[in-house]
Amino acid sequence: MTSSILRPRNRLRTATPGGRTADGSTEATRILDWGHARVGELLGSLGAAPGPDASAGDRLTALRRAHRRISATVRPVYSVQDERPVSEVLRRGRGSCSQRLAVLESVARAGGVATRVRGLVVDGGLWYPRFPRMRRLVPDQVLLAWPEFRLGPAGEPDGGWLSVSELFGDLDELSGHPDGGFTNAGPETLFEALSRTAIDWDGHTVCPADAAACDLSGHVVTDLGRFDSRDDLFGLHGQTLCRTARLVAEPVMGRRSAGPPAD
Repeated sequence: MTSSILRPRNRLRTATPGGRTADGSTEATRILDWGHARVGELLGSLGAAPGPDASAGDRLTALRRAHRRISATVRPVYSVQDERPVSEVLRRGRGSCSQRLAVLESVARAGGVATRVRGLVVDGGLWYPRFPRMRRLVPDQVLLAWPEFRLGPAGEPDGGWLSVSELFGDLDELSGHPDGGFTNAGPETLFEALSRTAIDWDGHTVCPADAAACDLSGHVVTDLGRFDSRDDLFGLHGQTLCRTARLVAEPVMGRRSAGPPAD
């Protein structure tokens, strides 16, 4: 049993008829403040960034390197402040799955790769394995800002966009990983899992019958479409928890570890 009382009020989370599209951007935002010195330090630790004429393959390699670096240096916690600026996440050295994805977006934008996010309203029951004794406190809906990166020219059939789900390979390839799909339990969050298994929100992937699910489409309540930034998504639809719930939960959940960072 999940709770709906923790959800922001007066936020109508419904899909736009025909789908919502966005062009994305490389600009800094309040959340994606990639001009900050701390983001610059992270960029410096990654080595030379691909130039403006870099191939899609070079940009992809750079993003994979950044993902591994973030996994190793930003400790996963259950922070509920989705709008926290990336520079502050780096200062704390810890962040939620959503916050660490924002760090990856900032790195991409700083390197000239446009990003946008897909807004997904996900059934809170997906997170039951992490909170088996606190199910009544799990929000009934979780709002995800799922990044996409423009690695190719806009003239391509998909507009040159690559979902973070396919950062480490296409979904069919990732679904065959011997360790199975995403359990949402233990130290592995969505951020870590996408590097080794399929995270499929659309139900296009055939997953092994004897493994944890990699087809998560059954948990999607609403697909809100694409937004130019996570700032735009949260500005229109709010964060997962209402303000009061965030103020109460953050001092505890913002430090509660979701597992050690990867080596």
